[in-house]
Amino acid sequence: MGAGLPSPRPDKGGAAILTPLFIGSEIYRNSSYGAWHPLRVPRVSTVMDLARALGWLDTHNYRNSPRARAAAMTVWHDPDYVAALERAEAEGAVDAGTRARFHLGTPSNPVFPEMFRRPATAVGGVLLAADLLRDGGIVYAPGGGTHHGMPDRANGFCYLNDPVLCILALRSIGAGRIAYVDIDAHHPDGVEHAFAGDGQTLLISVHEERRWPFTGAIEDNGGGNCFNLPVPAGLNDTEMTMILDRLILPRVTSFRPDALVLQCGADAVADDPMSRLSLSNRALWAVVAALRDVAPRLVVLGGGGYNPWSVGRAWTGVWATLNGHEIPSRLPMAAEGVLRGLEWRGNSRGKAPPVHWFTTLADPPSPGPVSDTLRARLAQLEGR
Repeated sequence: MGAGLPSPRPDKGGAAILTPLFIGSEIYRNSSYGAWHPLRVPRVSTVMDLARALGWLDTHNYRNSPRARAAAMTVWHDPDYVAALERAEAEGAVDAGTRARFHLGTPSNPVFPEMFRRPATAVGGVLLAADLLRDGGIVYAPGGGTHHGMPDRANGFCYLNDPVLCILALRSIGAGRIAYVDIDAHHPDGVEHAFAGDGQTLLISVHEERRWPFTGAIEDNGGGNCFNLPVPAGLNDTEMTMILDRLILPRVTSFRPDALVLQCGADAVADDPMSRLSLSNRALWAVVAALRDVAPRLVVLGGGGYNPWSVGRAWTGVWATLNGHEIPSRLPMAAEGVLRGLEWRGNSRGKAPPVHWFTTLADPPSPGPVSDTLRARLAQLEGR
């Protein structure tokens, strides 16, 4: 099932990491945004359990995420906001002024017991990733990817913006040119807010049109370094292949980045309740495979994903792709048991999960026609 990768070298001491490293934490298993929030579902813990059940994750390639301190967050985030976030967790409530100023305690960004520690752990994970990648390699941190966070407020389920802090951390260890690719169903408005107009950072986003946060129009070039591709509902695997071949790969390779950050949100997969896109998880894995070796440093983050089976299976397949593992056609009993043990309370799908959500990682392919709208938008971006 493995791909015969070389033995790992030490994480530090002047040697590049030869095998990908996984950064995770048990905090994701034991925290939830609340009983009816889309992020009530387990995600990172499912990936950890599936990868271990498949023999793909153990002590040699797993690192426990530290929790970032407030000082590390205030490299980009407003100190008053970080203090308010920490205080909201400690007090378990916010007053009206805090809610209005910092957007804490809202339906999207509720008060919950780990509301500071959980995002602080995601930030700690990406800071560790940057430190591990001083001399090159690949790090997977599926707890990261909260790309909507703003400097002075929570936004769109995101209390802190770990992709922004990851890019800044990579820059601090010597990566001058950084490419950021985002294939989440939602536009990364917080990341664009941070780096629009920065010629040392390339931003590419593929996201659903007319979807919250309603930013990222194709005309929005962010001062020249942003390539926004809003796609119509129903995006299929064939169309994603065209996007990869005509937009993502050419732009990233010509940019010649010192580091690449890939936000691999799983909410573009067909079975996710928060988008109207129709990708199979194979399309996500194809992007990961294509970008795996285009830069000397690669950080892969999670992001959106609100169906516990589809996000867990998709992100476990990302880890397999990074390592060159063969995806089994039928999961072993231990891995199947992980998937059968998941629950989705408040599920609005109204039907029982299909059997393949329990027995496989790979979705059936989702090919289809390429829309005229997508062809025209790709041509528009190619002309820039």
